[in-house]
Amino acid sequence: MGYIQGEERNQGTLFPVVLDDLVPADHLCRVIDAFVGKLVMTELGFERANAAETGRPGYYPRDLLKLYLYGYLNQIRSSRRLEAECRRNVELMWLLGRLYPDHKSIAEFRRIHRDAITAAGAELVRFAKSCGLIRGEWIAIDGSKFRAVASIDSTRERLALQRYLDSIEEADDEQQGNIDPSAVQAALEKLKRHPEPEAGFMLVRQTSLPAYNVQTAVDAENALIVAHAVVLDASDIRCLKPMAEAAKKALEVDSFQVVADAGYSNGEQAAQCEAAGMTPHVPVMRTVNNQGDGTLFGRGDFRYEPDTDTYLCPGNKRLLRKNTNHKDRYIMYRASSLDCGACSLNSRCTQAPRRGLARHLYEEALNRMQERLTPEAMRLRRCTVEHPFATIKYRIFGHPRLLMRGLSGAKVEIGLATMAYNLKRITNVLGAAKLTEALHQA
Repeated sequence: MGYIQGEERNQGTLFPVVLDDLVPADHLCRVIDAFVGKLVMTELGFERANAAETGRPGYYPRDLLKLYLYGYLNQIRSSRRLEAECRRNVELMWLLGRLYPDHKSIAEFRRIHRDAITAAGAELVRFAKSCGLIRGEWIAIDGSKFRAVASIDSTRERLALQRYLDSIEEADDEQQGNIDPSAVQAALEKLKRHPEPEAGFMLVRQTSLPAYNVQTAVDAENALIVAHAVVLDASDIRCLKPMAEAAKKALEVDSFQVVADAGYSNGEQAAQCEAAGMTPHVPVMRTVNNQGDGTLFGRGDFRYEPDTDTYLCPGNKRLLRKNTNHKDRYIMYRASSLDCGACSLNSRCTQAPRRGLARHLYEEALNRMQERLTPEAMRLRRCTVEHPFATIKYRIFGHPRLLMRGLSGAKVEIGLATMAYNLKRITNVLGAAKLTEALHQA
């Protein structure tokens, strides 16, 4: 018995008669073509969206955006790899009309269109909302670290140079001598030439590496990303309000529920979110009394009395308000040393001459947030916001590492990745054929 044989390489053929026959009706390429085709490129801020009257014709930004969306959906992010795919990939030949842009044109498009790509992603969110895929009732917020394009040694050297220049500036302010101008100029020049001037060390898989903190706000209805941001702060503690406000702007709603993990426990921002109609559900992080091996009375054993603005201890003695620390946002309450010295519970309360207790400036907001918290809300958070990050890192990026340098490069990459994720997610929910039809009718 023989084998299935292919055609002879020199055999004449009419294949393909029409390029459109090679792309199925429910293919993702048709979704990309329909979505990008409905965008008004000039209003979104894409450069060269209107052809110039003179000079050599350039590539239409619409075609290059299609190319990048296809690439990110297929784990092809390199401009050189995209250039190669245009010459051998039948799907891209259909999508771009057999255009073969060079890698420099491809890379330049991504570099200069950070804001325009973000605006295009916002258009996709508005379309999803018009289709009923986004309800805007529960929004889950979370952050994840993405490795930057920088070595550990070069980043450590850059941070050391910054510390050196800061110390020189402090010495200059204090009018101290022994400053070498040539060394300062050399440090400045070296900082200017550094290829990754903004990434800092963050924990990535329990290892301190140069990275960026990527924040997302995800709607709980179909796990679609409605807002995203890239920040330099390794902590999430200051991101609750900015991300909630970004989600509110994207959704164009007056109120919704916000759920996040304990890393977002910020009393001031929680109070501001409540005032703006964005109700936070976040576990509250409390300091603990770790003296005496953690066996001493904790915060829960003291009762706050708002009428007198005092705390009542387990021995029915009052802790009076002493001072306010606006920097760390707490009010300090202390008991009398006479009361503590004569108290029979002293050995179970403190090892100091008298007991002190710190109260957060936004304690009421923290208490309200803790009372609202339920296991169901935290389960909803996990099911909603963890999935998009996993998809972006390992289904779209292939590995959680950026290709572009600097904060601007990180933002444009995450903008393309979130748009590709949302497009893929909407396609999975509606189906490619139905989504293509809806986009053509939009």
